[in-house]
Amino acid sequence: MALHRDIFWVGRQWAVTGAGVQAVDQRLRGVLDIDVARLWDDAHVQSRRAKPGVNVEDFDKAVTMARSRHPQTPVSAPIIAQLEALGVIETSPVESPVVPAMKLRAEGKLARFLPQWRIRR
Repeated sequence: MALHRDIFWVGRQWAVTGAGVQAVDQRLRGVLDIDVARLWDDAHVQSRRAKPGVNVEDFDKAVTMARSRHPQTPVSAPIIAQLEALGVIETSPVESPVVPAMKLRAEGKLARFLPQWRIRR
């Protein structure tokens, strides 16, 4: 994968871009890149750090620079707070985090007689 157009720092092996931490070597095709959303996931970062051939000093400096550039913020919290302030939703403690099961409406029907849907471009 090509480097993102916003490049903030370039080291010997790693670069901090608008997409997160990316390997400068394009032959890797983005296999070791760390997206901004996974930048604060320590297990993911450590798994990338443990790969053979990774320059650890350069990688650590890139992660530090990227974390200072892209601070950790919860994405959904500001949206929920705004909706609560407007009175659109009310938040209550969730009793069960289990998602209800999907119910199929096609039971007992032949698939060839069901209406088809398509995504139009």
